[in-house]
Amino acid sequence: MSILSNLNPAPIWFYFEEICGIPRLSKNEGKIRKYLLEFAKKNNLESKEDEVGNILIIKPPTRGMENRKTVVLQSHMDMVGEKNADYPHNWSTDPIIPTIKDGWITASGTTLGADDGIGIASQLAILSDQSLKAGKIECLFTVDEESGMTGAINLKPDFFSGRTLLNLDSEDEGILFIGCAGGMDTVGTMNYKAIQTTKDSAALEVSVTGLHGGHSGDEIHKGYGNAVKIMTRLLWNVSHQFKISIADFNGGNLRNAIPREAFSTIVFDKTLLVKIKYWINDFYATQIDEFGPLEKDIKIWVKETTVPPFVMDEESQIRFLNALTCCPHGVIAWSLEMDDLVETSTNLASAKFSENNTIRIITTQRSSVESAKNNAGAMVESCLKLAGAEVVHSDGYPGWKPNLNSEILSITRKSYINLFGKEPSVRAIHAGLECGLVYEKIKGIDMISFGPTIRGAHTPEEMIEIKTAQMFWDLLIDVVINMPVNQG
Repeated sequence: MSILSNLNPAPIWFYFEEICGIPRLSKNEGKIRKYLLEFAKKNNLESKEDEVGNILIIKPPTRGMENRKTVVLQSHMDMVGEKNADYPHNWSTDPIIPTIKDGWITASGTTLGADDGIGIASQLAILSDQSLKAGKIECLFTVDEESGMTGAINLKPDFFSGRTLLNLDSEDEGILFIGCAGGMDTVGTMNYKAIQTTKDSAALEVSVTGLHGGHSGDEIHKGYGNAVKIMTRLLWNVSHQFKISIADFNGGNLRNAIPREAFSTIVFDKTLLVKIKYWINDFYATQIDEFGPLEKDIKIWVKETTVPPFVMDEESQIRFLNALTCCPHGVIAWSLEMDDLVETSTNLASAKFSENNTIRIITTQRSSVESAKNNAGAMVESCLKLAGAEVVHSDGYPGWKPNLNSEILSITRKSYINLFGKEPSVRAIHAGLECGLVYEKIKGIDMISFGPTIRGAHTPEEMIEIKTAQMFWDLLIDVVINMPVNQG
């Protein structure tokens, strides 16, 4: 039974609900690729797929409009798969079940996938609209945007012909984005010795849960708690009060999400059990006081558990906790060119024990200034290397420099004013968009990014505002049908 069938704009919600039933995590987009190619065949539209899985579907111009500029509509196929720890969901098989709540659409216990399912849905709605009178439309669907932008990285300049592109991957209605930050990952790997526990030991499982989390670009400036940082602070301090050993640490999941949850197992002399429990309760009260209403659902709890056979050695434990304590997280610098825009930031995304007594620490740096991005990576590298970690940096992706004289900006701004009777904001975004990579490959391409209002992206609290989806649709259609005549 359809949940969204009574909502407007009906074409978008029809396709969005279909997409919710298709598993499409990053690097596992096979099912959504098949769906898109079958859609093209069903609608008698030309389509093609490149070697990495990017797909292009072409809608020919309406008769008499062949001289209009070709417009490229672009979204990404993949989504971030985050769920609450106690929610059962198989990302390979289970559908996302959207629900309507107070003018918003969300999902229970998981990410909704509006980032960027709403972009895909709008493209499909346009491609299947037989009454739309417009020039040639090319719909580009890229793979793996969320975990590495490999679709955009491997995109060939001649895969599509249009040189005006509408990126449909923004999350703030009323804002036209004309620039974005570049990004890179800095990853550290540490080794430790496993030593046996003693018979007179006790063990506690410690959990930090209930945090807001969020997109590490869009929401890094909001001051939300980082579960890895909070767990590190807890362990660093409790280890200075009592002799404890860490048996496990598992915090954060995704490179582009602020960690919402972290779990650790600690071992100590059983005579300290009550004292350590009390100390952690006091620490919990401190965190509630520090965050206040910003993290009203934070939970820090402990549970007695079976003593594990091994823990990490003391020297490695000191180096590990020092590395995470030192490692920066949050805003490093604000833009001097645009008000309220983060220029440079870093996200301590995850820290996990893995096989063969290794620890993997993943961080992400973003900046609209390439040298500042590299310097943020160097700061993180220094913390990790001082602790003896091996450090590697990803190739990263470039930023997208704003162009206030853009033709598509002028067209979109005019459409927005005509439709809604007010000026849109024109901004750059601290999150990474594939536009930077496209611009690097096709110099001079004219681009803009806009979308409906999405909140809580990359978290189970992700939701999309219904009324702004209608505004997004109206604006998209108006821009597409008002593409200018090609003078070239």
